Amino acid sequence: MGRLTILFLYFFFNLSEAKTAVFDFQVQVNLKNQTFTAKVIRILDGDTMEVLYQNTPIKIRLAHIDCPEKRGSQPFGNNAKIALSDLCFGQIVTVQGEKYDRYKRLIAVIINVKKQVVNQEMIKQGMAWHFKKYSTNQVYANLEIEARRKKIGLWQDSNAVAPWAWRKVKHKKKF
Repeated sequence: MGRLTILFLYFFFNLSEAKTAVFDFQVQVNLKNQTFTAKVIRILDGDTMEVLYQNTPIKIRLAHIDCPEKRGSQPFGNNAKIALSDLCFGQIVTVQGEKYDRYKRLIAVIINVKKQVVNQEMIKQGMAWHFKKYSTNQVYANLEIEARRKKIGLWQDSNAVAPWAWRKVKHKKKF
């Protein structure tokens, strides 16, 4: 084997070990039903972020809400990402972990430095739907009703498509 191949394999296996170590940390620590503080280091889209907890990145999916898709260019997808960033990027936040989803993301409620419940703020700003499939919380339902009534954010569009419906249509087009 050439030197480049050996070098590539070395970095590939070390990167794989690093990813496994992060996953092992999450499983070992198990942040389900835990409240902790962490720094928001990355916003992936309107309802997903990464925080740094004990020097380890943890991917978090915001509980109770679903935001327009950034990938696939759903209307308001980028706006939702910017709104989430404005609410908490770079801050030390309180994370109220609930459970893990099938993608190993921690489902959580986030409270920012202004003591705002970020998940609820996203709905108030018209940047998210109450994700009724996974949440029966009436506070979120009422916040969505109010945002719709006021035509805030994505509710300016009378034909706004819910993210779960958008994903379903996009998935069917692939085949």
